[in-house]
Amino acid sequence: MIILVGGISCTGKTLMSQKLLERYKIPYFSIDHLKMGLYRSDSNCGFTPMDSNEVIGEKLWPIIKGIIMTNIENNQNIIIEGCYLLPNFVKDFEREYLDQIISVFIGFSTDYIKENFTSNIIKHRSAIETRDYEEDRPITQFINEHDELRKECIENGVEYFEIDNDYEKEIQKVYDFIGNSIRQVQINNK
Repeated sequence: MIILVGGISCTGKTLMSQKLLERYKIPYFSIDHLKMGLYRSDSNCGFTPMDSNEVIGEKLWPIIKGIIMTNIENNQNIIIEGCYLLPNFVKDFEREYLDQIISVFIGFSTDYIKENFTSNIIKHRSAIETRDYEEDRPITQFINEHDELRKECIENGVEYFEIDNDYEKEIQKVYDFIGNSIRQVQINNK
């Protein structure tokens, strides 16, 4: 079983993956680590760390897809998280693989971003990973990125959860969805 957690940077994907690891004992893999490993080993790998999520995502997707397929074929579980996981990638699998994949995308509403950009979103961006650099995206870019993600999730028919008011309360819906989906996959695999 594969759990994919996607969304814009600073939405809590890595924290969620850590909590899922602790609860279900399923290891997680951050696509950020793959990105930096490839770039540090070969700066001519076809992208730079400053490229858009789409450019990096397109370059990394064949590797991630191969990791997903290999884990499913070996009956192994893994959580894969990252902002380079794009909504259109999820439908890139045949049914035998899709039945073993749980995917969720997390986003923020415009109102949530406007009310919480500095006080909660930027403040908590180092909850799991150390991010010592300044946030260089203006709030308008952050809003546009979330609007685009919402649109892409709807267009591709993937599970999209939008935080609009109370992060803790609303993120619980994502955990509940994942928990119910895990139980369903386990039942189907018996």
